[in-house]
Amino acid sequence: MKKRNLIIVIGIFVAVLIFFITKVNKGSTESAEVFAKVQRGQFRSEITASGELFAKSSVEIMGPGGMQGAGIYQTTLEHIIPEGTVVNAGDYVARLDQTELGTRLQQRRSDFTVSKSEFTQAKLDTAMELRKARDVMDNLLYEIERKKLVLKNSQYEPPAVVQEKQMELDRAEKQYLVEMENYELQRQKSVARMAGAEAKMQDDKAKLDALLDLQKQFTIMAPEPGMLIYKRDWRGNKMGVGAQINAWEPVVATLPDLTHMVSKTFVNEVDINNIKKGQKVEIGLDAFPDKKLTGQIFEVANMGQQRPNSDAKVFEIMVVVNESDTTLRPGMTTSNKVIAEVLDDVLFIPVEAVHSQGDSITYVIAKDGLSAVKQEVQLGKSNADQVVVIGGITEGLTLYLSDPSDMDDKPIKRISEGVKAIAKKD
Repeated sequence: MKKRNLIIVIGIFVAVLIFFITKVNKGSTESAEVFAKVQRGQFRSEITASGELFAKSSVEIMGPGGMQGAGIYQTTLEHIIPEGTVVNAGDYVARLDQTELGTRLQQRRSDFTVSKSEFTQAKLDTAMELRKARDVMDNLLYEIERKKLVLKNSQYEPPAVVQEKQMELDRAEKQYLVEMENYELQRQKSVARMAGAEAKMQDDKAKLDALLDLQKQFTIMAPEPGMLIYKRDWRGNKMGVGAQINAWEPVVATLPDLTHMVSKTFVNEVDINNIKKGQKVEIGLDAFPDKKLTGQIFEVANMGQQRPNSDAKVFEIMVVVNESDTTLRPGMTTSNKVIAEVLDDVLFIPVEAVHSQGDSITYVIAKDGLSAVKQEVQLGKSNADQVVVIGGITEGLTLYLSDPSDMDDKPIKRISEGVKAIAKKD
């Protein structure tokens, strides 16, 4: 009898234990379910995209402007001060490699030395040649005077002798005229030769002076005060030490105007129809999560582009930052929330409450008394967290954010079937 009573007690204990376990599990299951209410109020259609800060305007720090004329088409950035350094006008910024320039300078110095020597030699040759021609002319003048004297003293000589002396005088005078013409031709020739030699020398000197001036420009100075920001190449990489500076675009770095900043943002092509100039933007900074800024779209690209490592097309938009903040720096990452549209007095629910069947039916799981029901809904605008409901449910209805059990086989109540919208049941 005692044994039987013990069995009964044990049975009752097991039953009670199973009952409590079942209640606890049921309670934990119910507590794990998450609900949300259908709300009515103002809804903001938002598009979120990350961006990067740039100065709206900046001064470019230029390298040498005459490299192409000197036959130097590319050089290397040999040294540059750290990015973010605050400089004053005239402060040292960078230095370019002068290897190729040094070779050309050496050649120009050699050319100038040769042409200067040739000019000096031309002057000496001209002086000697013209002096020799003047000596010949002086001798002829002396000979003419002598022959005149001989002719005068021969007046009492026979006529044949007088005639001979006259002919000698005429010949000497004629020879003098010829030498005068030769002298003038020689002088003009010497002047032309000297002018050519001088022009060559001056040209070589001008080229040498240009290279010397260009050499000074290989040491880069700041044109005005500001914070130094490295230039980026076409890949978006910063151009630091070792970067190539081209003759046709000799930009070494920039001095941005930090009082007027913009955020360059790329928006997916599926959202671009909702983007317009003038829309307000809420801007967050990854570097300063607590700092909130505002902005406005002032430029929207007309054509999409393919971003690296992405198959989707994006459109570039530019957002001007309204506030002027000393903490803003070019290159900072921003979180841009574009306020595409503001709707007043509409129903909206969390996006987590929306389910889909196939590509055409969207529904929610709503509490209907003690049970749950799948209800088709018609949706409108959405943002990252919420979506507008146009039809299917009413304000205040409780929705499941977590899927309750045994819902897979339940049918969806369709709006098209004439089913009235599920309302809140008090």
